[in-house]
Amino acid sequence: MITAMLFAGGVGRRMKEAEMPKQFLNVAGKPIIIRTMMHFENHPAVDDIVIACKEDWIDYLNDLIAKYDIKKVRAVIPGGETGYQSIHNGVLETAKVATNPDDIILICDGVRPMLSEELITNCIEATKKYGTAVPVTPSIDSLLYSEDGETCGKSYKRSSMYITQAPQGYTMEKILWAHSEAEKRGITNPVSSSELFIELGHDVHLFIGERTNIKVTTPEDMDFLRASFFYKHFKKFAQEEFDRNDI
Repeated sequence: MITAMLFAGGVGRRMKEAEMPKQFLNVAGKPIIIRTMMHFENHPAVDDIVIACKEDWIDYLNDLIAKYDIKKVRAVIPGGETGYQSIHNGVLETAKVATNPDDIILICDGVRPMLSEELITNCIEATKKYGTAVPVTPSIDSLLYSEDGETCGKSYKRSSMYITQAPQGYTMEKILWAHSEAEKRGITNPVSSSELFIELGHDVHLFIGERTNIKVTTPEDMDFLRASFFYKHFKKFAQEEFDRNDI
């Protein structure tokens, strides 16, 4: 069994949007979280979807799921105060149905609306082979380390630096072990599941992701997202015009 577990419990403070959390903002006619969800809905290998949602928006999300006819959603549950707590809730919910140790969970932010089928497939295949699978892109910028944000005495070799993405794939055996160990060791808020494994002293397997697979976090991300959808629409329209006029 392969389950996509989306976490959407945040409020998106960096988006500076007062009316609703960023995952519910519309882009080209559909909410971001629905666009993210549809990539898993349409993927032939994904069996179920579990969503950890900001609690007071669950009814709203359920209405969207019905409106857009998303059939694979097995459960929508309350998220937590942090991203990790939302993931934890989603992992435990997934474990109710994904009972085989080799079952796969794909953990993904609810705000990655530009996922591709190929990326999800690569994540699934890498998870089957290695037990863990984290999509990354090589860093194209130089990286400096600073404690105070004003002075720097350390830099990193760019060729060894990678930017993490999602979905991140894990077997249920591995992810349940990691969350159990985190509770025992008092680890309460790792930034991501991959960082949790690293903090626990375990390597994770990396595979190359896609630069277009952005996490929508800031108003600039929204501008990029809207421009991308506009470009795709314009490109399709232009091609149809060229074909129609035999240009």
